[in-house]
Amino acid sequence: MHPKMKSIETSSTDSKGHQGIKTRLSVNVNKIATLRNSRGGNNPNLGEVVKDCERFGAEGITVHPRPDERHIRYSDVLELKNLVRTEFNIEGRPDKKFMDLVLAVKPDQCTLVPDAPDAITSNAGWDTLKEATFLKEIVQELKSNGIRVSIFMDPHLPFIEGAALTGTDRIELYTESYARHYEKTQGKNSLSPQESIIPYIQAAKLAGELGMGINAGHDLDLNNLAYFKHHIPGLLEVSIGHALISDALYLGLENTIQLYLRQLI
Repeated sequence: MHPKMKSIETSSTDSKGHQGIKTRLSVNVNKIATLRNSRGGNNPNLGEVVKDCERFGAEGITVHPRPDERHIRYSDVLELKNLVRTEFNIEGRPDKKFMDLVLAVKPDQCTLVPDAPDAITSNAGWDTLKEATFLKEIVQELKSNGIRVSIFMDPHLPFIEGAALTGTDRIELYTESYARHYEKTQGKNSLSPQESIIPYIQAAKLAGELGMGINAGHDLDLNNLAYFKHHIPGLLEVSIGHALISDALYLGLENTIQLYLRQLI
């Protein structure tokens, strides 16, 4: 197994001299597997793309296996266990099959997502009040196996408080609402971008006060990422797949990863 190229979370200094948390870029490679599966065979080669993502600067790799294996397969996850040299994040709904896979692989992080089995993509965060007992048990099992846990969350303050009671290490803010509202800030007679970010600032501040780290993901792209990064206190990681892979079709994978990393400075 390759030695992990992990580094501790370090601070960075912005253009005004302020100290801030370094935000890591984790590349979600589901779309690479989707393209491969659409034709059969092994082109593109998922393992080679993962190695290239890391070589081009990605600081983590994310996969989201679903029950129908329409993109990432369970066998892919097992193979990537020995390939990923940065941080490996497996996300998904914690049913028995998923949990068996995660406990076999023991990734650096497991992100719990409340997807329905037939969901096209993630479309909501956890109701941590309704699912409190279930989530506490899952979080405890993962942490007892040395796996950092993150819970996928809408920026709803009572649910943030509920997440803290589960014992999770981090939350991942579900950013689709931010992205949709941010689009409306472009052009004449547009909304203020501040309106799109306020709920997320409040959620991040509360999570930090409650001792949880902050991740984020969903519909973040080259247009909206920098604004989000610069306004969310303590942002540790963003997980980006669809937009990044789409941009890479035009810009090339190496150039695209570098462009995303620049948004996080």
